[in-house]
Amino acid sequence: MLAIHHLDCISACPLGGRLMDGLSSSIFERGRLCCHCLLVETDMGLVLIDTGYGLRDFASPSSRLSGFFLRLMAPDFREEMTAVRQIEALGYQAEDVRHIVLTHLDFDHAGGLDDFPRATVHMMQTEREAAQLQKTWLDRQRFRPQQWSSRARWVTYAMRSGEPWYGFDCVRQLQGLPPEILMVPLEGHTLGHAGVAIGTPGDWLLMAGDAYFHHREMDLQHPSCTPGLRFYQTLMEKDRRARLSNQARLRTLKRNHGAAVRLLCAHDDIEFEQLAGRPVGTPAPAGMAASAMRRRRSPAVARG
Repeated sequence: MLAIHHLDCISACPLGGRLMDGLSSSIFERGRLCCHCLLVETDMGLVLIDTGYGLRDFASPSSRLSGFFLRLMAPDFREEMTAVRQIEALGYQAEDVRHIVLTHLDFDHAGGLDDFPRATVHMMQTEREAAQLQKTWLDRQRFRPQQWSSRARWVTYAMRSGEPWYGFDCVRQLQGLPPEILMVPLEGHTLGHAGVAIGTPGDWLLMAGDAYFHHREMDLQHPSCTPGLRFYQTLMEKDRRARLSNQARLRTLKRNHGAAVRLLCAHDDIEFEQLAGRPVGTPAPAGMAASAMRRRRSPAVARG
């Protein structure tokens, strides 16, 4: 059985404060947006869903990240918040992470790839191709080859093949991973963006990555978003029609199968705190791994 740990792998502190996160007291202070990653304990080893920023980003941000995004997002660089340090605090080593599944290759989702030298990295083929082309100025800011020393270990999947899953097509089981972890195409934010579903029938968690940014976007009656995040999503989108269509499909999934599939995205503080049971900006508590290993014997999916 699977156990899931929720990790905030270095929050962003964007300009605009309340206009971005909806929680800050002022638009003149910097806000806070978590970087929600998942660590999954399986019988086949550890699986990391996205990496957040990594040790090398922390040590030398100006050589790894674009000045534009460093000024705009001002990441709260603390070494203890990197995925590898949180995993070590749980009682594991970097080498225990055997697989990394990426929703996409943006700098704040792939920065920690270098910290896991034995991990096979899974992503959509279109994501790899588009990121490597570096076609536009914005592509060169968001996709950072400096973070990609793991390229020899990348495994990619075609966007247009796979199986149906709760109304989604082309959902893929991943090579070397258990059937409880699936990749769900959700293009739009990037051309190869995907969600990652974790669980068993009737008890799924769908990490939607950057398919949406604010929990109110999944409201079934009156979906909404903060003005700052609405602008940011528009700035970053590669296919607007696909992005908005997939948001609508996620709301339909929630409406029709909300009891069986719980949605979360990568940057919503409220979702993170509800699922993790601790504040954003707090590392995973030491000693959780041993208890999670004991819970693995239960058929329920553990979340903590």
